[in-house]
Amino acid sequence: MLAFVILIPAIATIWMAIAKALDPYPPEPVALTLTALGALLVNLTAALLLVRHRHHSGSLTKAAWLSARNDALANLAIITVGILTIWFATGWLDIIVGVGIGILNADAARAVWKAARQETDPTP
Repeated sequence: MLAFVILIPAIATIWMAIAKALDPYPPEPVALTLTALGALLVNLTAALLLVRHRHHSGSLTKAAWLSARNDALANLAIITVGILTIWFATGWLDIIVGVGIGILNADAARAVWKAARQETDPTP
């Protein structure tokens, strides 16, 4: 179930990237950057609290760690897009990062799925 919960934002992100590709308007760079900076502080705090648990085998700890880590990485990418959009007024930077974030979350969902499968069937 946790893998599907993580997969939902990945699907939504890729869906939005496809929709935005049809009308690639640039995001408002200052608002985007400031919002991502605030989110980065929250997500880095969560990731730092969870970092010592990242190698535990349970799917719940893996899901928590991967979600916090991926959100912090996504925030860094969004900050970069916000800054670059000041000089390059295009929506394609936002679209490319959105697809990357979707792939990152899909990979996290796969890792959580794998951990959950090992919990229910510990034989290799």
